[in-house]
Amino acid sequence: MLKVIEFKKNKLFLLDERYIPEKKQYFVAKNVRDVAFAIKNMVVRGAPLIGVTAAYGMALGYKNLQRSAKLLLNSRPTAVNLRWAVERILNLKEKNFKAILNEAKKIHREDKKLCEKIAKNGAKLIPEGAKIITHCNTGMLATAGIGTALGIILYARKKINLVYVKETRPRLQGSKLTAWELKENKIPYKIITDSTAAYLMKKEKIDACFVGADRISANGDFANKIGTYALAIEAKFHRVPFYVAAPYSTIDFKTKKGNDIKIEEREKSEVLYINGKSIAPKGADAINSAFDVTPNFLVTALITEKGILKHPDAKKLKKLYQGAT
Repeated sequence: MLKVIEFKKNKLFLLDERYIPEKKQYFVAKNVRDVAFAIKNMVVRGAPLIGVTAAYGMALGYKNLQRSAKLLLNSRPTAVNLRWAVERILNLKEKNFKAILNEAKKIHREDKKLCEKIAKNGAKLIPEGAKIITHCNTGMLATAGIGTALGIILYARKKINLVYVKETRPRLQGSKLTAWELKENKIPYKIITDSTAAYLMKKEKIDACFVGADRISANGDFANKIGTYALAIEAKFHRVPFYVAAPYSTIDFKTKKGNDIKIEEREKSEVLYINGKSIAPKGADAINSAFDVTPNFLVTALITEKGILKHPDAKKLKKLYQGAT
């Protein structure tokens, strides 16, 4: 089985997602600076996988944990799993290499198991012969396991008629990564432009939209890849169930509402170029917000390893938190 992340011989081997689907190539991180580079430059992406990667990064940077933590936390600001993993390492009683590495491996194992639970919980929401729309990538390339939203689809593959894969501009995680995972698992799919989803919902019966999340605030608003908010509005208008799948650790109870989430702004070149080729007039300006925030009232249900939470809000999430502590 293809390994997305593996720690061996005091090095972190990461499947370099910048080259998928063209080729399978590994990025080798020998120190914490390499790990921060891998996160910032999207060698790895997806909130859960970023968290696992950061935990291993802390092991590689164990000699100066505070500096390592700062370096990793500055690599990408929106995904809360990164901060969660770093703080978990910092809170260890013993902070030697062995203890930190064991904790990183524990986080790795936990993510794999919770992905299975998320997939099993979410599969209950998929009807027979389903047609589904996805956004970005939420599979094994975004986690340490089967995935979150895409993991649900893979788990319920026998019930799937067709998956419409939004290309997800500007980095095309849908057409490059999600389509690749679906092809590898022999699940029928069609790639669509980001602006096609609403037309499909009007034209034919779509059974559900499944997306992931990079940070969920205490009231149920959530940040995810740019374009998620638009998809949620389109789903609400066309009465299509809109499901969010993410591990419990993605819920940031320190952030009260979506407007408080810091949104990462990336290089304009990602919008102005595709695979190194300019697609705009010379000197053109651009906006490249990596994420947007979807308000809780557009969410049909939040799916975590702890179960399905319909129409999440502050009160329901607080109850979920109290049950977890």
